[in-house]
Amino acid sequence: MQAISREAIEAAHALIRDYVRLTPVVTVDGADLGGQVPACPLTLKLELLQHAGSFKARGAFTNLLRRPIPPVGVVAASGGNHGAAVACAARRLGVPAKIFVPTISSPAKVGRIRDFGADVTLIGDRYADALAESEVWAERTGAARVHAFDQEETLLGQGTLALELSRQAPELDTLLVAVGGGGLIGGIAAWYAGSVKVVGVEPEGAPTLTHALAAGRPVDAPTGSIAADSLAPRRVGELMFPIAQAYVAEVALVSDAAIHAAQQALWKALRVVAEPGAAAPLAALLSGRYSPAPGERVGVVVSGGNTTAVDFGPVPLDKDQS
Repeated sequence: MQAISREAIEAAHALIRDYVRLTPVVTVDGADLGGQVPACPLTLKLELLQHAGSFKARGAFTNLLRRPIPPVGVVAASGGNHGAAVACAARRLGVPAKIFVPTISSPAKVGRIRDFGADVTLIGDRYADALAESEVWAERTGAARVHAFDQEETLLGQGTLALELSRQAPELDTLLVAVGGGGLIGGIAAWYAGSVKVVGVEPEGAPTLTHALAAGRPVDAPTGSIAADSLAPRRVGELMFPIAQAYVAEVALVSDAAIHAAQQALWKALRVVAEPGAAAPLAALLSGRYSPAPGERVGVVVSGGNTTAVDFGPVPLDKDQS
């Protein structure tokens, strides 16, 4: 846990800040979002505006800039967002990238990975299947592994989101964060180290951190949810788990229906297109699974926007092109 410190996160931020975006925050009245959200200010960190459409770019650039990369390049397994981020960072830095993706991944995410020029292989039904194949590839080729969540560089990179947010919204009491493998919440919790109440949010069908905390160690959990391509890796990472034990105050479970309602609320109120996993933290507020105390200043990480929820169709030709 000592390696994932505030000082190390600050060093990671200095390393990647010229390669990632300082994503904006927006303050909204909770009442505008409907559901059971109280009429109080909510601060949203719009990380879906990050390169490659999610917070994962932070960990990807930290990996590629902090480690020696062999000529064969890098390999990663991903439900989609991590793969797109690694592919984006690899293209920016002139590094070959091989990405293994399960068939459950959304076409939007697979398309983004290919758009960044990576070599993509779809294999297996779940993230764990893709991870196993990526390990075989790494052993065979010598490619550098870039783990989606259980790697020091990944956690440090994701922690830079909290560093930014602590400067953008220093008044926060509580921050709601989606949990999949735990790289994001691990980095965020390490940065705040108890100074802000960090609340994890998971789908009911993929309670990875909930099961781990109950067992006292990372254990396998169900992997079924509309957010399965980002929040269902089977179990949380070993590196993040002691951080979660120390600094994650609680974990809320939300239904798929609540996640879908949160996606709709973000679109209707803000014209923000969030993927299911990114809408999970807001779903906890909308459904009452997390109820702020009077005067509690709450932040929500909207972590990604790689989805086909909004399809504008093909670009029409100008009249002089038709």
